[in-house]
Amino acid sequence: MNPTDIPAYMAQVGLAARTAATTMAAASTAAKNRALGALAGGLRAQTHALAEANELDLAAARSAGLAAPLVDRLKLTPAIIATVAEGCEQLAAMADPVGEISGVKRRPSGISVGQMRVPLGVFGMVYESRPNVTIEAASLAIKSGNAAILRGGSEALHSNLALWRLVQAALVEAGLPATAVQLVETTDRAAVGQLITMPQFVDVIIPRGGKGLIERISAEAKVPVIKHLDGNCHVYVDAEVDLDQALVVTDNAKTQKYSPCNPAESLLV
Repeated sequence: MNPTDIPAYMAQVGLAARTAATTMAAASTAAKNRALGALAGGLRAQTHALAEANELDLAAARSAGLAAPLVDRLKLTPAIIATVAEGCEQLAAMADPVGEISGVKRRPSGISVGQMRVPLGVFGMVYESRPNVTIEAASLAIKSGNAAILRGGSEALHSNLALWRLVQAALVEAGLPATAVQLVETTDRAAVGQLITMPQFVDVIIPRGGKGLIERISAEAKVPVIKHLDGNCHVYVDAEVDLDQALVVTDNAKTQKYSPCNPAESLLV
């Protein structure tokens, strides 16, 4: 899809998400877990089709001259698909967080006051590269009874579209609205600007990516932002540690995989 009227398109997406959020907030635990189970099954059944969609993104990335670590982040291998499918099943097995009450205290007036966990409503997530984030964000939205608007990186569009269609199918199979999880289908960056300035439709924005992305969204958003910024991943080796084990752990923390954002960057001894 390549809509020419980005504000109108994003308003349509936002309205659909706001409407779906009402249904998701009241959805039963069983329905949400059915959707997660259906999504896990769909991921496994469509592994080959997902690989074909992913190859379109990988070929385009290589042609564009993207660095090898960036290309690696785009990969949607059978192992990655199996991992996110398992993650959906793990979420389904967890207790439903919606409605959980904690911290109840009896006031002198006789009234009991506590805290209840409720869905946020609609969250928007803007992220780069990794297509598996589409499933991670969608599955968390389903379990927590929220609606989500996802905007992945243009370099992973084919992969994200293929994954999102599986999410929609799983929602429908469970009797939930397909619009509970929507993917922004245009690569026009103006869509991000619209997404982060629609407080009438979006309750919170979660950016996941590089420093430039986080800074832009933090500066321009008219919606609350849950963010990270700079990080420095440490490994700490204590004086009492088994040095042979520490060597193995430290080596693994740095070299097991270079492309993620969390390999070790500092060693404290």
